[in-house]
Amino acid sequence: MVTAVVGVGAIGKTVAQLLVDGGERVMLASKDQAKATALAKELGGQADAASVRGAIDQADIIVFAVWFDAIKELIAEYADLLPGKVVVDPSNALAADDQGNFTPILPEGQSAGSVIAGLSPAGAHYVKAFGSLPAELLASGADRAPQRAVLFYATDDGQAAAAAERLITAAGFDPVKAGGVRDTGRVEVFGDLHAFGGLNGKLVTAQEGLAAVEASA
Repeated sequence: MVTAVVGVGAIGKTVAQLLVDGGERVMLASKDQAKATALAKELGGQADAASVRGAIDQADIIVFAVWFDAIKELIAEYADLLPGKVVVDPSNALAADDQGNFTPILPEGQSAGSVIAGLSPAGAHYVKAFGSLPAELLASGADRAPQRAVLFYATDDGQAAAAAERLITAAGFDPVKAGGVRDTGRVEVFGDLHAFGGLNGKLVTAQEGLAAVEASA
């Protein structure tokens, strides 16, 4: 299995590092290909770099580690390559003000996940994952002992669920399903299962995560 990580900012770089550390093969891509190539060299033999089209074409799983609006553009541009692929969406639909505070850009009740899932072409396997923790908590929370921390995911697709569980486990976390596409807002910023929402920055165990999912289901 090959996972393409499109975007090498804070989330993309962290996810790629964790997956490589977990033994997964990673293909890195970015609008700035030089940055993707440099990161692949830094990560070592399990990582390669390619153009965005090349990475999506060669990979089985695509992690779109870019901003919400950029994911929409990428899905439109590369829709011909996505059928049969697992599309992993960690995005949040947010905008920053002059003070650096983030506010939602979608109407209340609508999630980034529902939008991205709706734009994904027929035959693509959509899952919301790797977005319930910010990059710094992803990096510091991996492989906690004695109990691993949770990463939540949400999907209605069995193939996407299996891929998400594999990658989350390889990254050093326990996967917990939060529901389907209609529940993706729960694992986005301000949602009850997000570190910058109901969890108030807390890392939770699998038992705690399952209880949290059931509590507000």
